Amino acid sequence: MISKSLTNLNKAIKEHQNIFSNLEKNIDIINSSINLIYKKIKKGGKIVFCGNGGSAADAQHLAAELLVRLRPKKNRRPIAALALAMDTSTITACGNDYDFEHLFSRNLRGIYKKNDVLVAISTSGNSKNIINVLKVAKDLKVSSIGFLGNKGGKAKKFCNIPLIVDSDNVARIQEAHIFLGHYILESVENLLFFNKTKKKNL
Repeated sequence: MISKSLTNLNKAIKEHQNIFSNLEKNIDIINSSINLIYKKIKKGGKIVFCGNGGSAADAQHLAAELLVRLRPKKNRRPIAALALAMDTSTITACGNDYDFEHLFSRNLRGIYKKNDVLVAISTSGNSKNIINVLKVAKDLKVSSIGFLGNKGGKAKKFCNIPLIVDSDNVARIQEAHIFLGHYILESVENLLFFNKTKKKNL
């Protein structure tokens, strides 16, 4: 039993490592995401996150990193951000009065401002509420970044910047999404507050 568990662990670790190594292929897309968020924040925009299930937790997690701070010894002013799954009252009211697939799109319509950026997180790329919010973002001229898996799913074509993790394993995709979120936001934070000169590739 123990040796089988170790084999499964080794398999999971190797899969994780392979997926993370493949992220290097997305360097141009990652840099585009950093550059977009940086420019929009400089212009007074906020970053709006959304996702379902574990991706909803990632959305809240990343919003908190901007509002509070990413690194313990890197103090700076808060950066405007929020997650669209705001509270149980909003979620249940929308699900009851309209439909759950309209939750994010309705919230975005209510709170968006010029220069905002939408970060939509979906491991499948096929969640109806994610596709709907991306369509609304396009209609409102809100720039969008998709943290996606599953070759991007249907959501891919509605994102300004589709950032796709090359896997169909939900757990591994989520691990890569939170890593990418941390890396991108840390890079933005450096550009805004801690780098004296901008990196040339950004």
